[in-house]
Amino acid sequence: MTSRVLAPAVLLAASVLALAGCAGTSTATETSDGGKLSIVASTNVYGDIAAQIGGDLVEVTSIISSASQDPHEYEASAQDQLTLSKADLVIENGGGYDAFVDSLLEASGTDAPVVTAVEYSHDYPGADTHDDHDHADETDAATAEPTDEADDHDHEGHDHIEGFNEHVWYDPHTIAHVAEEIAHELGELDSANAATYEANYETFAAGIEKLEASLADIESAHAGAQFFVTEPVPVYLLTAAGLVNATPEAFSEAVEEGRDVPPATLLEAQRILGSGDIAGVIVNAQTGGAETDQVIGWAGDASIPVLEFSEILPDGDDYFSWMQQNIDDIAGTLTQ
Repeated sequence: MTSRVLAPAVLLAASVLALAGCAGTSTATETSDGGKLSIVASTNVYGDIAAQIGGDLVEVTSIISSASQDPHEYEASAQDQLTLSKADLVIENGGGYDAFVDSLLEASGTDAPVVTAVEYSHDYPGADTHDDHDHADETDAATAEPTDEADDHDHEGHDHIEGFNEHVWYDPHTIAHVAEEIAHELGELDSANAATYEANYETFAAGIEKLEASLADIESAHAGAQFFVTEPVPVYLLTAAGLVNATPEAFSEAVEEGRDVPPATLLEAQRILGSGDIAGVIVNAQTGGAETDQVIGWAGDASIPVLEFSEILPDGDDYFSWMQQNIDDIAGTLTQ
């Protein structure tokens, strides 16, 4: 069984800036209109979240909005730099995932506030621990003080952090805090409409609670079930559902970094997939390779369902419909 399949990514050549002559893609979610705050997000995942918080009061531009673009390898364009230089608020993932944003920030000289999503993850090294709380009961998002990390706008680059999974948009709990900070920053920039941003955040937080309830249902029925992932993209979602990532770390790291998987690790992966203990396999819909193909083949031999998760918001979805479908796909593999 395979869930929704997206086109494989075209891996772009890496460049620090490439600000002259390299074409980038920037897609605005609204037509520019006077009086709106301008938000620039690294990907359409964060662009959609920002649009849900800002509503009609903001114009959102997502630099990457297509599955054919790889944030790890994206070459920023002169148009990207111009767009970001005019932003009132910038949203990035951080953790080395979308390093092109840091290069653009430095080159543009902007003093716009920057929301860096990884800094709201409990797993982020050195991050302040956010209190666990009922998101629907929060009332002070627009007035709360930001963390030291979120308030640091010196635009220094974020290098990849060894051992840290930067794919934090697959962690609804982290995204609730990111959305809260977006509401706070918008309220600071536009105090007359702070109450609207707060109300939009409350609606967003209620959506997060629904996702968390679906994940809790999986944990209640299937806690401890094992999955194999070719890359660490969906691991936060699996953990939130009480499921276990049974993949050798050396395997997923090698695939994510584009290196050959060591032969001994490949044999270990084959053994795990043939053990009868794996409930499902999840691969990255935007990347692939010989090792991923082998895993899919071994899963087929063992009649293990294979799911494909993406890093970019699919056309026609918002954050909630996308995450709910991913959660439903995971649940579906556990009831076969």
